Amino acid sequence: MTTQTSSRPGLHHWRRRFGALATVAGLAALAGCSGVTYAETPLPTTVAPKPAAAAPAASAPTCQNATQSYDPLPSLPSRGENTDQKMRDLYAKGFITVGVSADTYLFGARDPFTGTLEGFDIDMSRAVAKAIFGDPSKVQFRVITAADRLPLLEDKQVDMVARNMSMTCDRWNDIGFSAEYYRSGQKVLVGKNIPDAANLGLADLKGKKVCAPTGTTSLTKLEQVAKQAGGPEVVTAPNHTGCLVLFQQGKADAITGDDTVLAGLAAQDPNTVITKAKAITVEPYGLGFNKADTYLARYVNRVIADLEADGEWKAIYNRWLAAPLGPAPAPPTPVYGR
Repeated sequence: MTTQTSSRPGLHHWRRRFGALATVAGLAALAGCSGVTYAETPLPTTVAPKPAAAAPAASAPTCQNATQSYDPLPSLPSRGENTDQKMRDLYAKGFITVGVSADTYLFGARDPFTGTLEGFDIDMSRAVAKAIFGDPSKVQFRVITAADRLPLLEDKQVDMVARNMSMTCDRWNDIGFSAEYYRSGQKVLVGKNIPDAANLGLADLKGKKVCAPTGTTSLTKLEQVAKQAGGPEVVTAPNHTGCLVLFQQGKADAITGDDTVLAGLAAQDPNTVITKAKAITVEPYGLGFNKADTYLARYVNRVIADLEADGEWKAIYNRWLAAPLGPAPAPPTPVYGR
């Protein structure tokens, strides 16, 4: 169902190994938490529409904070104590099915030599499996694209998604989220040959072809900027690997996405640079669930809180991200009460 956990090699070792490859396998996601100043943009909100004249006075609830999740369980119940039907189904199945990335370097990427899926999101998934089954190997990874995340959760084809997914109010309409477990921000990757490349923001790329993966909030923001007079031209691909291929083929001048992803792409292509312009969004990552599985989300929120309290969250961060970014910062502050 899953591959064994391997120890984390140094960053120079990864560059040497990946430099030997002719493909863009094992592409990247380096975290943007440490030492990064984010633009002061609010989290997305959805305002409930006004009811029609003949409708009742009560209106639909409004999403005020996309990072607000369900209250965690007070403690993790034993298997025998747990009567929730979803949890009973997982116990009967014997593993949890998790949708992940296989090309987001250091978050969810496949080692091209061993085939092992590794990274921050992979270890978070294993921590959930360990809490439920007492065994971190009791997880079945399903490699999915960013566009697959919501449909597969809604269709109950996966039990959880751990694929650097931003929490938004629009997405809360369709799925549920854990508490925020990681924070990133949207930036731009450009070729070093572009004049003043290091200082360009997305709005500065007038007439340039900018790629973002389909089904992402990065594409939504790119499309908004592109509508402005003299904005960039939108190019899409199924994932950031596809965007990098288009960039290397000269079919895209830049790539936009979470800085966690772009930093890894830059590490793999020495002809690129992440601009120093402030991140244009705040991207809080949450683990995704089917909207009906609120108990499972509460269970996982307890797992995340325990990981943060006992230092395991920082250990996971340091395992994958300390080499390029320095020691782990404090984890995101959870918001409960949904």
